[in-house]
Amino acid sequence: MKTADRFQHILAWFEANMPVAESELHFANPFQCLVAVMLSAQCTDKRVNMVTPALFAAYPTPESLAAATSDEVFEYVKSVSYPRSKAEHLVQMAQRLTEVYHGEVPDTIEELQTLQGVGRKTANVVCAVIWNQPTMAVDTHIFRVSERLGLTTNSKNPLQTEKQLVRYIPAEVIPKAHHWLLLHGRYICQARKPKCEQCGLKEFCRFFEKK
Repeated sequence: MKTADRFQHILAWFEANMPVAESELHFANPFQCLVAVMLSAQCTDKRVNMVTPALFAAYPTPESLAAATSDEVFEYVKSVSYPRSKAEHLVQMAQRLTEVYHGEVPDTIEELQTLQGVGRKTANVVCAVIWNQPTMAVDTHIFRVSERLGLTTNSKNPLQTEKQLVRYIPAEVIPKAHHWLLLHGRYICQARKPKCEQCGLKEFCRFFEKK
């Protein structure tokens, strides 16, 4: 199957079977989204959602978080992965967000990446989720699923995967496609034991063809 045809079939299947695909992180505004996404690095959304209500109550604005110490923030995030570094990055991010951007979350990848603790993946997520921009964030789920389905070929790193995906996915679909692939990897095409028997994409899947 040609790559373009594979993309067309897979995207059509997702549109028909998963018309609503959204982030499972809980947030009420761009600032909270940025914080939640930063905390979600190498951590489950479920765990992040357990700690953010108290964190957001204590620090509802960039200004309030910027005035905190990393030790104070650590007490709220200590159950997530890498809590010390994340607490430090959150405070530093809020300080720069307040000083440089007047508390407003930037809407470009380049500006977002000037914030401490914000890499390309986090910036892509924020731009897609908050600003509905055609930015494809690639996490471990998307990296794995894209290669298994045959949407990418011999991709060596997230950036290569991102470039291959955005080449074939229509710009207006990219924000939703990010969640399609992520959720499919989280619940069906799992790393250790993919649930191929439950998967509606078997007929288009390169991994299943080789089983």
